[in-house]
Amino acid sequence: MARTAVPRRLGERLRWRAATLTGRHRQTPAASTLVLDVPGWPGHLAGQHVDVRLTAADGYSTQRSYSIASAPGAERVELTVQRVADGEVSPYLVDAFGIGDAVEVRGPVGGWFVWRPEQTEPVLLVAGGSGLVPLMAMIRTRRAAARRPFRLVCSVRTPEDLLYRDELRRTDPGLDVAYVYTRAAPEGARRPPGRLRAEDLVAAGWPPDFEPTVYVCGPTGFVEYAADLLVGLGHDPGRVRTERFGPSGG
Repeated sequence: MARTAVPRRLGERLRWRAATLTGRHRQTPAASTLVLDVPGWPGHLAGQHVDVRLTAADGYSTQRSYSIASAPGAERVELTVQRVADGEVSPYLVDAFGIGDAVEVRGPVGGWFVWRPEQTEPVLLVAGGSGLVPLMAMIRTRRAAARRPFRLVCSVRTPEDLLYRDELRRTDPGLDVAYVYTRAAPEGARRPPGRLRAEDLVAAGWPPDFEPTVYVCGPTGFVEYAADLLVGLGHDPGRVRTERFGPSGG
């Protein structure tokens, strides 16, 4: 019985499903959150992603992977997509994909870079740009199902590039948020603009002896750099989980 159940569950996750856009929210000038109705959605874990496939009238199709922003159990699947300059898919999804339009999705995908409410250890989230998206699913899951101690360090170019600005401003007991602006900081900011530094992770993160699980997500270069900083500060490499993205044609 168990031997046949596993392939069946995998098959459910790996088949393409029709999805319809039911809502959209502009996050920044270059990013939008897409709210999808996906009949038969099998559910997901915070930190997983989906493949999205677009098919043109002439039969041409292309697909990209996007992290899920919504918490498990949410009525709809939310994806926040950042426009990639000269991209093929992201400009359409961010700017032209309209209410009632259809795409196909496959997933959820991924099992290592996930957070489950039954985890009791402190959590440190380190985001680079749109790498905040899967970490936001973890924050929302924590808010709905568990009150574990979370700390978020978010590295972003400018205040205008920050995703989920209003939501992260809300008082959320047990969640501490710190921002690192790399190009331009808001007026009155104590920290001048600049790259993430080890001292930022010391000031806003957890000490290594607290044994936190650390989730780092963002562009490949950022993730490798941040992970090296964390290990250099004494964090157990086995407790530093990473998810990275790079050029894919957008």
